[in-house]
Amino acid sequence: MNETRFMETLKTLIDIDSATGQYHEIEEYLIDELERMGYEPETLNKGGIICCLGGNGNPLCITAHADTLGLMVRHINEDGTIKVVKVGGLYAYNCEQENVRIHTRDKGIVTGTVRRKESSVHVTPDEKWDEVPDFEKNVIVMVDADVKNADDVRDLGIEVGDYINLDPRFTCQNGYIKSRFLDDKAMLAIMLEGARELKEKNVSLSRKVYIHIAMYEEIGHGGSFIPEDTRDFIAMDIACTGKEQTSSEKKVSVFCKDSRFPYHIDIIDEMIDCAKDKGLDYVCDIFTPHYGTDADPALAAGYDIRHGAFGPGITSSHGYERTHIDGIKNTYGLFMGLIQK
Repeated sequence: MNETRFMETLKTLIDIDSATGQYHEIEEYLIDELERMGYEPETLNKGGIICCLGGNGNPLCITAHADTLGLMVRHINEDGTIKVVKVGGLYAYNCEQENVRIHTRDKGIVTGTVRRKESSVHVTPDEKWDEVPDFEKNVIVMVDADVKNADDVRDLGIEVGDYINLDPRFTCQNGYIKSRFLDDKAMLAIMLEGARELKEKNVSLSRKVYIHIAMYEEIGHGGSFIPEDTRDFIAMDIACTGKEQTSSEKKVSVFCKDSRFPYHIDIIDEMIDCAKDKGLDYVCDIFTPHYGTDADPALAAGYDIRHGAFGPGITSSHGYERTHIDGIKNTYGLFMGLIQK
């Protein structure tokens, strides 16, 4: 893996706003990159990309998702603040005080900040700070403009339904990568780096391999449409660290079960064997009560597939996330091992 190139790709991907449904810009970037490598990606009507990396027979499809968490304008308040609604599993306590970009439909981007309705410590009653942050009750967005009422906000081009994206704050220190939206853009960067390596080394695959880039994973239906000839469908997604979890920021996790289903026992065994064969630092883990991958909706959609999932350990999922380059390298090793079996 070219670590420098990986980091440059990851930074570029993270800088592209792509909350669920807001897919055009990142889809265009990914198509351009894949075509530049010499592949022939195809797009889905609803948004998303399927691209064959080569090979014949017994098709394997590996998926990662390009959509992230975000917000939408729910209502423009009379005082010029904005009530928001979450897109995906984003909670107010994980984005309070974050800078944001509001994408208007015809007047460009307006910046702002997620704040409490009463946000100054010095003049806010103590009991207000005991309240749980809540988009419905006490957390709003303030725009960076001299606005005094709802009409002033609308004059900026802001309307109900506009997407609001949080500043990802990407950085890397001592091997630790910190940013919002490592879920799942770190996996996308791994996928692109692997596709480049196949071309650079002129690798011939022993089985047909697709990559599937979903745009709706965060709301549950990204993997509901896959190539009809797929036999094995494997999601590359984050492995959440936490109490009673074996996942580590420096390792790749093989998923055994999530909050929906157990993964296919044979795929689990094949991933473990591949990790051992490649000398990768791996663990097996289970993720409950609030986790699923795009391998799950493919089963729910009725595809006759074996399904699995793997990925690097990530701390603070759906917040300001962190992983380590060693976990990325181990995940990259498993990705390359699986597609070259």
